[in-house]
Amino acid sequence: MSFLDVLYFIIPAAIFYAAPLIFTAIGGVFSERSGVVNIGLEGLMVMGAFIGILFNLKFADVFGTYTPWVALLAAMVVCAIFSLMHAVAAISFRADQTISGVAINMLGVAVALFSVKLIFGKGQTDYIQERFIRFDIPLLSDIPVLGQMFFKDVYSTSILAIAVAIGAWFVIYKTPFGLRLRAVGEHPMAADTMGVNVTKMRYIAVVLSGALAGIGGAVYSQSISGEFSHTTINGQGFMALAAMIFGKWHPLGALGAALFFGFAQALSIVGGQIPYIDQVPSYYLHILPYVLTILAVAGFIGKANAPKASGVPYIKGKR
Repeated sequence: MSFLDVLYFIIPAAIFYAAPLIFTAIGGVFSERSGVVNIGLEGLMVMGAFIGILFNLKFADVFGTYTPWVALLAAMVVCAIFSLMHAVAAISFRADQTISGVAINMLGVAVALFSVKLIFGKGQTDYIQERFIRFDIPLLSDIPVLGQMFFKDVYSTSILAIAVAIGAWFVIYKTPFGLRLRAVGEHPMAADTMGVNVTKMRYIAVVLSGALAGIGGAVYSQSISGEFSHTTINGQGFMALAAMIFGKWHPLGALGAALFFGFAQALSIVGGQIPYIDQVPSYYLHILPYVLTILAVAGFIGKANAPKASGVPYIKGKR
């Protein structure tokens, strides 16, 4: 296998595994740019994965090949509503945002697993029949080298994830909404003085983070695992959180970091089929994504400064 063959093999896999992380990390960017820390991404991803699989299994006969996409929308709506608990606690009740996020993580896993046991009578769901399909992008797939690497046999969810990241960059940095979002995350009192409703902006941001994390979970369960159990997400939300921090709370930075973590995950899965890497003990490859996550969060890769008001409840009229 030549070096080019290795790239043809590993790069599409890296983008494939990165897609759920991209959605979830971008969701985290919206929340934290508004000043609300959201470490509940893991729990939101779990709920999204569960709802996606449940909807897919129950309505496959109704929607046919469109089932995964409709299930994606269902997961988005449910997780947006689920994230309201974090928003109410952190914004309206001014609770500790870290504790609230941990509660979301615990509650998401508990609700999902209890529901699986109640509905299916076992610890996991059945396997879905309708999944996201791969396809070649016309014209672009015919480009020498790059075509086979990036545009051949790709998942539509991967394209959507990259489009969402670019769209999030445009919204946050090129629109009035994005300006208000960044303002309430950097200096909420100044934003309030200028007529920006800080509470409303933060609620919108947290709900957006829940919706995108739900999409990330549903993409993961419907394209990678094919079912839902207690091991389906298994730290993907924390990896997305690390990608957001590694990307310095910037949508395109989070995109790059998610692709980096996706590459590590792909290497742990398909590394045994690549020359030289197949000599590395498999358990080293399996722990690689989590080791990189720890290193990113610990700050060995670079110093990242969060929005100044991140994690600080806003009380109108007080600095």
